[in-house]
Amino acid sequence: MLFNSYTFLLLFLPLTLGGFLLLRRFSYRATIVWLGLASLTYYGYWNPVPGAPWSPQWLGLILGSCVFNFRSPNRHAPLLIVGVAANLGLLALFKYAGLFAKTAEWLGASGIPAPQFILPLGISFFTFQQIAYLIDASRGETEEYHFTDYLLFVSFFPQLIAGPIVHHKEMMPQFRDRATVGWHRHLPVGFGIFAIGLFKKVVVADPCATIANPLFDLAAAEGGRSLTMGEAWTAGVAYTMQIYFDFSGYSDMAIGAARLFGIRLPLNFHSPYKATSIIDFWRRWHMTLSRFLRDYLYIPLGGSRRGPSRRYINLLATMLLGGLWHGAGWTYVLWGGLHGAYLCVNHAWNHARDRFGLRTLPRPVAIGLTFL
Repeated sequence: MLFNSYTFLLLFLPLTLGGFLLLRRFSYRATIVWLGLASLTYYGYWNPVPGAPWSPQWLGLILGSCVFNFRSPNRHAPLLIVGVAANLGLLALFKYAGLFAKTAEWLGASGIPAPQFILPLGISFFTFQQIAYLIDASRGETEEYHFTDYLLFVSFFPQLIAGPIVHHKEMMPQFRDRATVGWHRHLPVGFGIFAIGLFKKVVVADPCATIANPLFDLAAAEGGRSLTMGEAWTAGVAYTMQIYFDFSGYSDMAIGAARLFGIRLPLNFHSPYKATSIIDFWRRWHMTLSRFLRDYLYIPLGGSRRGPSRRYINLLATMLLGGLWHGAGWTYVLWGGLHGAYLCVNHAWNHARDRFGLRTLPRPVAIGLTFL
């Protein structure tokens, strides 16, 4: 159920919002249960095989994951390891088993069947959120939550499918807080942000796709021809615009939809194509993912505390794993490695500039170089 679909805009969102506004006058817990059921309905609406009978197994997957992780938090390291390993194992089974099997076959191992698993909707996002919850619980940074609050934290429909990746510390208090400003302020802000995201998606991203997709298809087609330089640049720039306006538009719609229910989701994009360096770019692009990778991977690896050489290794490792998180393919790992290398070069340049007193690049030049 896409945010720009008629089913969402004319049926699901009005019914969910209407029920919420009605119930909030009577019972806090009833509103939490209502939003939780609505979110599970949103998730369960998805059918990976159009025309096939609906199957409840995907609802069972997210519910089972929530029950397991809600009961798992413990300060003992062995139990934390078991919990994190179980989450990563589930993700690896559905998302990466096929990649590993094909890689083993390419390396010469025979007789390893490539599993044909359907990738469950949003599994990367709700798995990462729950891993962060387990780690924070092991550090003593969580509170005693009601299960319905936790279930809504994981399954809240605006951010369930493609983020922003949210943290329990910024979500749980909002679910409990009843002293928020009146809905006469939330509603116009929420609808306004949602409308901006819808405009990005429908008016900008989708038309860019009609330019980029045929050119990429032509280049990839069997018996097709190579693109001319002009066609290649057109495809590249069109896709650059498509992926930004599609993803940031979705994030805006998620933020706007959540605001209708009085929930403030974190900003996920901050004009990344205005970045003056790759370091600046990753502070502006998919910011909630960058935050997660920093807090739960880069810093635990040692961050920049153990000298520049170790910092570069940690940057590369973090971006390689961040690339693999984006998709089950070695091209994603290559993409992550490239950005890790760009970050290392950027940090080395900053160090050399400070050491030798070099001037910074003019802002327009820095923006153009980063964009290119």
